[in-house]
Amino acid sequence: MTTDEPDRRHSDLAIPPGETLADEIAARAMSQTELAARLGRPVQVVNEIVRGKKSITDHTALGLEKVLGIPATFWVNLEQEYRMTLARLRRIA
Repeated sequence: MTTDEPDRRHSDLAIPPGETLADEIAARAMSQTELAARLGRPVQVVNEIVRGKKSITDHTALGLEKVLGIPATFWVNLEQEYRMTLARLRRIA
């Protein structure tokens, strides 16, 4: 593999972690407003995460762990994988 070829060991599908978050809160019949209140964060922050406009920080991941019971490392890893995929796609383009 040359440096100009895409790395086929990784997906070239960049899925924002906010999509997983949206699915998770929908499965719990929870609104973004309720999640924001439980996190102690502005609704706009939750909405921007769901829309892929804002990253899930370590602080937010810890809050999601507390509220949803899903480990913070899960959210951090989703965010990291998403950002790495975007970087790979920019490098290929």
